[in-house]
Amino acid sequence: MKTSDFDYYLPKNLIAQQPLKSRDRSRLLVLERAGGVEHSTFSRIGRYLRAGDLLVMNNTRVIPARLHGIKPTGGHVEILLLNPVNDGTWNCLVKPARRVSLGTLVNFDQELQAEVVASGEEGVRQLRFSLTGNDFDRKLEQLGQVPLPPYIENELDDSERYQTVYATSPGAVAAPTAGLHFTPQLLSDLEAVGIKRTELTLHVGLGTFRPVAVENIQEHKMHSEFYQLGSEAAAAINRTRSEGGRIVAVGTTAVRVLESVATPDGSVEPGQGWTDIFIYPGFKFRVVDALITNFHLPQSTLLMLVSALAGRERILEAYQEAVAAEYRFFSFGDAMLII
Repeated sequence: MKTSDFDYYLPKNLIAQQPLKSRDRSRLLVLERAGGVEHSTFSRIGRYLRAGDLLVMNNTRVIPARLHGIKPTGGHVEILLLNPVNDGTWNCLVKPARRVSLGTLVNFDQELQAEVVASGEEGVRQLRFSLTGNDFDRKLEQLGQVPLPPYIENELDDSERYQTVYATSPGAVAAPTAGLHFTPQLLSDLEAVGIKRTELTLHVGLGTFRPVAVENIQEHKMHSEFYQLGSEAAAAINRTRSEGGRIVAVGTTAVRVLESVATPDGSVEPGQGWTDIFIYPGFKFRVVDALITNFHLPQSTLLMLVSALAGRERILEAYQEAVAAEYRFFSFGDAMLII
């Protein structure tokens, strides 16, 4: 299967640049895998769920992972923290990478400096920072910026709008954007009618948004991302399945965790670790029954994942309908429910 098989035309004006004033007022395209397409609003998503369903949500929180530094030569460097290697050392995406080699020093302010201690591929460098632990976290909050996707042209007035209302576990460099549509009131309303929820963690990193650079998708290598599934969440998932409820993943990141920890019989086991699972058409889902997601970039691994769940042709037809109806796309855009 080719990367070009997952292409579609998207007018630039449909790329949402700002979140809506009210999170749950986004539009919702409901795609029934055995039926048709229905257009609704996110605040009415409860109509398409039922008592006994379980929402599985990624509680990761985006950290201010973008730093701007200066080399001793005066050259400017942009650093995107990806994941910690140990206390004080991080894998980072560096721009311009070709001018940041092993041993390069980068100054951020009088307290925070870093040295490149290892080089990787595709612009990744390993940096050892002069501060560790809480001192580093404090300085990161002071100097860092919440990184936004490259198609967002302006900074947000309120960076909390790039966080879900249930984001409690810091560590991501990008938001699990399907969850941005939920409000505390909507979650309460869903709970009141018997729609339960539980949480897991996947710290969104390079693996989620790195473009596919090969034509044969089977040659694409996902970067690993850290996940954690607690015992209470695992028990809730297994109980829901045994009682006939549906597992509704909120976002592709939740899907990747659930299918990474799935056993052959479709149950899950608690644990933590790193996953580089790549889900594309032909994948056999063991846990996930339904998915809440946004509209994804052409030729992206995220588009391939939703195509695995609903079928490539069905997804591309639904995307074409969304374009015609002028839905808002990508991180701050509208939502899709696949059931």
